[in-house]
Amino acid sequence: MTILIFILTLTILVLVHESGHFLMAKKIGVKVEEFGIGLPPKLFGIKKGETLYSINLLPLGGFVKLFGEEYDELKNKTNKNRTFVNKKPWQKTLIVLGGIFGNFLLGWFIFSYLVTQGVPVPTNDVIIEKVTKNSPAQIAGLKKKDIIIKLIPQDSQFSQVLLTSSSDLIVQTKKLAGKIVDLEFKRNGKIYSTTIIPRKNPPKNEGPLGISVTSFIEKKYPWYSAPYYGLVEAFNITFKIASELGKMLFGFVTFKKQYVDVTGPIGIANLAGQAVKFGRNVFLEFLALLSLNLAIINIIPFPALDGGRLVFVLYEGFTKKRPNKDFEKYTNLIGFIILLFLAALITVNDIIKLFKK
Repeated sequence: MTILIFILTLTILVLVHESGHFLMAKKIGVKVEEFGIGLPPKLFGIKKGETLYSINLLPLGGFVKLFGEEYDELKNKTNKNRTFVNKKPWQKTLIVLGGIFGNFLLGWFIFSYLVTQGVPVPTNDVIIEKVTKNSPAQIAGLKKKDIIIKLIPQDSQFSQVLLTSSSDLIVQTKKLAGKIVDLEFKRNGKIYSTTIIPRKNPPKNEGPLGISVTSFIEKKYPWYSAPYYGLVEAFNITFKIASELGKMLFGFVTFKKQYVDVTGPIGIANLAGQAVKFGRNVFLEFLALLSLNLAIINIIPFPALDGGRLVFVLYEGFTKKRPNKDFEKYTNLIGFIILLFLAALITVNDIIKLFKK
């Protein structure tokens, strides 16, 4: 089941990404020779119109083969006005960025749907999510969905505390462990008070009061405003992904210890299987996050990625000179080999982690 979910996830992401390149190329007038799912060797293909649609053996991506994609192909081409290399730099830029646009649009579309189903929104309230049996909170009469407002220690050495976040409650109850505290809370719009004694040595994973709390509430947006809030969410998450990736790369080049975990196809398959267990919306959110991740990774200016291809296009646009065809060809080839090597290392690491579990 996990394998099938992974194949479905990867197929959706690849289709969206490569369709972005495909549709942009068609719009600009570049002939698309092949639209491939997976990487060669080819299993089978169907030619429709001028494009061969193929399914390939290695399920690790996809590709769009453009007519006249490299300069060294031009000498054997007719109808050169439909070649990629003879298009203007701004047109090439749109084609190269087409896949990234596609992945961002998928993330935007999914988040636009999810905000209509309910999304967590930060609040200054401290809301009880769960009360543990036989805990100080249960003895004091606290219930799920109660909002804790204030802690008023009976010991005059301590000041009363107005709570504005879950972290406030955690810090203060640890300070007041073993002390008698008047706790003010709201239930169904009415204010109540109770007396409670936070525990000094609570059972594992229970905390001094024996409750789970949150500072988020679920908010649903109407369908007509969903595209706006979905776009805001997509931009916020894209920015977060980009900033975290930047920190990781900076830490890598400066030899700082990394506190992030990198995963590949096997790890993604495992995560996809777990996401499905939590329901459709969780899987859709996972898919949106992957799509936005793919957009950010592809824009990195590394050979064989879309960002690497964009560097050569921008060079041509600024200098009005075509890049050296051999240099571009072999740079992309070396980049592709490096990416395959990294993918292999990450896959081995994923396998080791699975065996450890």
